[in-house]
Amino acid sequence: MAVATFDLDTWTDACLLRVENALVQWIDPQAPAGLGEAMRYAVLDGGKRLRPLLVLAAREAVANQQADAALDDAALRAACAVELIHAYSLVHDDMPCMDNDVLRRGKPTVHVQFGEAQALLAGDALQALAFEFLTPDNAGIAPQVQATLCRLLARAAGHAGMAGGQAIDLASVGLKLNESQLRHMHRLKTGALLEASVMMGAACGQTSSQAHQGLQAYGQALGLAFQVVDDILDVIADSATLGKTAGKDAANDKPTYVSLLGLEAAKSYANQLLEQALAGLAASGLTHVHALQALAQRVVNRNT
Repeated sequence: MAVATFDLDTWTDACLLRVENALVQWIDPQAPAGLGEAMRYAVLDGGKRLRPLLVLAAREAVANQQADAALDDAALRAACAVELIHAYSLVHDDMPCMDNDVLRRGKPTVHVQFGEAQALLAGDALQALAFEFLTPDNAGIAPQVQATLCRLLARAAGHAGMAGGQAIDLASVGLKLNESQLRHMHRLKTGALLEASVMMGAACGQTSSQAHQGLQAYGQALGLAFQVVDDILDVIADSATLGKTAGKDAANDKPTYVSLLGLEAAKSYANQLLEQALAGLAASGLTHVHALQALAQRVVNRNT
């Protein structure tokens, strides 16, 4: 499945312009007592925006070049909502009671900049705002689409997804997990929200059972590949390149794919997962999947 003819940078620039403009407009700087400033600090001007891009790429894949302004709006709202959930999780994960980190996206973490109480509230407010994005008044988005998007995001963020994976991660410090246990933890902690990004985009259109299953297989493989590469970069990259503290997994005695498999085997596994993701797209029967293909390549071959 060749991606050479697709210009990912041009596509990404156009999508990110839409996402950034929406986030700037929709995150209220006037939230009380400086809360808006902390919320905007947590979300704006940083991050790869992979999750929003996956939403928009999946929407494109299922749109079949048929214009539908309401579904395009739903996809943009879903792209912004999933980024808010991701941002809130980073704010909370960086706090002293969790990972106790001081650097995120190349700048001080929210609790360092604004204090722990304000960081906690900013994360809470971002989580709530995500679901406001998905349920706008008078936007012409069908109630069933709104409900599906809310369900997908809530499940991916909760105990069956990101929060559950973080709980396992915190409980696993200093323990030796086998590959099955490590894979389960990362499918929840990181993979669930990435998979949900793909499926939220798919929900903004009509999909056959074949297409749905193919996109889900793609999302699951990509979600795990992202974490495997994260584990690799934590070992081989520096903090300036990553924009966050490098080497903290080893310092905190956390189980990773590198600690379990070794560096070269982890790199090989990431490439196997890339092939699985691309195979999922091939099995979907969809034709407008160039953006999804290219994003998968970028996830595995990235250096940040």
